[in-house]
Amino acid sequence: MTQTVLILGASGRFGRHAAEAFAQSGWQVRRFDRAHDDLETAIAGVDVVVSAWNPPGYHLWAEDLLAQHTAVAKAAAREGATVILPGNVYVYGPDAPSPWRADTPHMATNPLGLFRKRVEAAYRDNGATTIVLRCGDFIDTQKTGNWFETYISPGVPKGFIRYPGDPDAPHAWAFLPDAARAAVALAEIRGTLTGFNDVPFQGYTLSGRDLARAITRVTGREIGVKPLHWGMMRLVKPFMPMLAGVFEMRYLWSLPQRLDGVRLAGLAPDFVPTPVEEALRQSLTHQQQTKAA
Repeated sequence: MTQTVLILGASGRFGRHAAEAFAQSGWQVRRFDRAHDDLETAIAGVDVVVSAWNPPGYHLWAEDLLAQHTAVAKAAAREGATVILPGNVYVYGPDAPSPWRADTPHMATNPLGLFRKRVEAAYRDNGATTIVLRCGDFIDTQKTGNWFETYISPGVPKGFIRYPGDPDAPHAWAFLPDAARAAVALAEIRGTLTGFNDVPFQGYTLSGRDLARAITRVTGREIGVKPLHWGMMRLVKPFMPMLAGVFEMRYLWSLPQRLDGVRLAGLAPDFVPTPVEEALRQSLTHQQQTKAA
């Protein structure tokens, strides 16, 4: 019997890859259109909801984020659908011990960390069976404005990356096509899960220097590490409201971190990640093609 998934945020980073991965695995895919669709109608009869929508900037979180996800949680609980929520590491805060596991306490006290904690609580409190697939920073194969393509890797053709923090601190990364495949794998074993489930996605753990070395292997040329120009961003911060959130989360680039993959390995033992060099090759190739066009 064909299974049905509703993708909320199907044009966004995670949602786009999730829609492709579910379709490739034989699922019937519904893409929600916020301009025209009604959530209650769209969710009727679906088996899984991928709740991947977010306001377009940090500065809009207070107005939209919690209300959007609370509505999804209530509708999914009424329908009996399982929710897959792409989570992030904001909930941990700087004092949570790493590696970050399913049972690591969520100790964030800053505004964005608290928002993400409230979003997850909405699913837990409204009774929707929920799988949080918790990812680090994204490596993508399309232009989506993520940190890697926007700030870190543009200098690769000139022989360097710009890193936003301590280049020796390990950092959690997620290759989006892999994360989407993991979401499908979890959706297909959802019957073994109940309640609220935190599933860290290990992805790649790379410091800035590790990242430069991996790109060196991909490109065949030596790649150095230079610091990001935060001072330039500070100058334009008063004119770009979303940059307040960027500065708020700046600490993550110097905080040693690793997402533990033990729970995902237990739930989806056949999942095989893409080698990091191949993920970087796909991302860098896309960036070069985009510039050429």
